[in-house]
Amino acid sequence: MSSSTTTSHLLHPFHHHHLPKPKPSPPRLRLPLRLRSALSDPRLLHLAEKLEDSVSPSLPLLHNLRLSSSDSILSKSWPTRRDDHFRYTDLSLLKSSQIEPSPPPPSSPLPDEPQLFPNRLYILDGHVIPSLSSLPNLPNGVYVGGISGVPDRIAGSVLDSFSGFRDGDLFWDLNGIGAPDVAVVYVPEGCRVEEPLHLKYVFSGGGGERQLAVSNPRVLVVVERGGEIGIVEEFGGGGDGYWANSVAEVAIGEGGRVSHSYVQRQELGSAHTKWTLVRQGSSSTYELVEISTGGKLSRHNLHIQQLGSDTVTELSSFHMSRSDQLLDLHSKLVLDHPRGYAQQTDAGQQTRSLPLTPRPCINVKPNLKIIADDVKCSHGAAISNLEDSQQLFYFKARGIDTQTARDAVVFSFGAEVLSRLPYEALRKSLASDLKGLIADKESLNLPDEI
Repeated sequence: MSSSTTTSHLLHPFHHHHLPKPKPSPPRLRLPLRLRSALSDPRLLHLAEKLEDSVSPSLPLLHNLRLSSSDSILSKSWPTRRDDHFRYTDLSLLKSSQIEPSPPPPSSPLPDEPQLFPNRLYILDGHVIPSLSSLPNLPNGVYVGGISGVPDRIAGSVLDSFSGFRDGDLFWDLNGIGAPDVAVVYVPEGCRVEEPLHLKYVFSGGGGERQLAVSNPRVLVVVERGGEIGIVEEFGGGGDGYWANSVAEVAIGEGGRVSHSYVQRQELGSAHTKWTLVRQGSSSTYELVEISTGGKLSRHNLHIQQLGSDTVTELSSFHMSRSDQLLDLHSKLVLDHPRGYAQQTDAGQQTRSLPLTPRPCINVKPNLKIIADDVKCSHGAAISNLEDSQQLFYFKARGIDTQTARDAVVFSFGAEVLSRLPYEALRKSLASDLKGLIADKESLNLPDEI
C-alpha cells in the first residue's frame, strides 16, 4: 500500500488572471511547428496533438482555454521523482502505457443507471449525456449542462470565471487541450439550490494490455454572490484500461457557499488524475469531503485561493489503498487578496495514517508558511498500527474476537470522514463499500487476521 499527502498554506500578495473573451471564428488549433523543439519529451507532444485532433473545433467558448493550454504544454515534460511535486508519485503506469484518446460516445442509446439523487448530470468520457441526465429540481436562473448550451444572459459570467490558472502541471494542460466539453454549473445571485447536484463520471475504458484510453472531463462551477449549492462528484468506470484526467474549477462569489463531496472509486486497473481549483470571494464557504479508494494510480491536486476576507475552508479526506495502489493528495491553500496579511487567521491541519501491512509506504509532508504574528495555526501527523494489543483491549474485554475488533477499528478510522458527508444516501453507499473492502482480505493483500 502507498499513500502520500502533501499540504501547504502559503500567504502572499494578490495575484489573479482572467482570460480574454474568445474570437468569433477560432481557427483549428495546432501546436506551432517552430516551437516543437522546445519540448524535451516528444512523446508528450505527440499525445497533445492526438488529443487536439480528437476534439471538435466548433466550440468557440473553449478556444482560449485550448490555446493557452497548447502554449503552456510546450514547456512541460513528463515529471520524474526528481521533481519536488512528484517526489512521492510513481507515474510508471502512464509512462509505460500506450495512450490513446477515448472514442466519442456511441450513437445508440446507453443503459440507464439507478440514481442516488434527483438532480444528476451524466458525463461519459468527458461528454455530457443529456439522455441520461435528470434535472427536475433546479430553481429559476440555475443552469446545468454542456458549455454549448450556456444561455447568452450568463455567457459573460461563465467566460470570466475561467481562471487562466498559470500554475498547473502537464495534467492540467492536457485536460485543457483534450476536454471535449465543459459541464457548466451556474447559480445566480442569492439563489439556494436545495437538492444536491450529482455529477456522475463514467469511463468506458477499452484499452488492452499496456494501453490506456484517456478522457478529459472538465467542470466549471460558478456561484454568484450569496448563492448556495451542494455538488457530488462521483467517479466510476465500466472496465479497466482507461485514464481519467479530470479538472474542476469552482468560483464562489461573496457570501456564497459550496458543499463539495468527491468520491473516487474507479477500477483498479485505471489511472486517475484530477485538479480541483477553488476561488473564494469574501465571506464565502467551501467544504470538501473526499473519499478515495479506487484506481491503480490516483493523484488529486487541490488548489484553493482565498480572494477575500472572512473566508471559511474545510477539507476532509479519506484514502484506502489496496495491494499496489498509489493514492496521492497534494493540497495547497493560499490567502490571496490585496490586504492578505493574514492577521487573525485560524488554520489547522491533521493527518492520520493506519498501516494494515508490515511494510507499507506512507509519505506525509505538512507545511505551513505564515507571514503574520496574530494567528492561530497548527498541524500534526500521526501513524499507528494494529499490532499493539492494547488498542483492542476495549473490544476483547467485552468478549469481541480479535478479527471483529480489528475490522471495527479500521472501519471507524474511515467512518470519521464518512460521517462528514452531508447526504445520508451517499454515506450508506460508501459505508457498504468500505465494509466490503475491509472484509476482502485478499484484495487488501492482508493475512486472514490483519
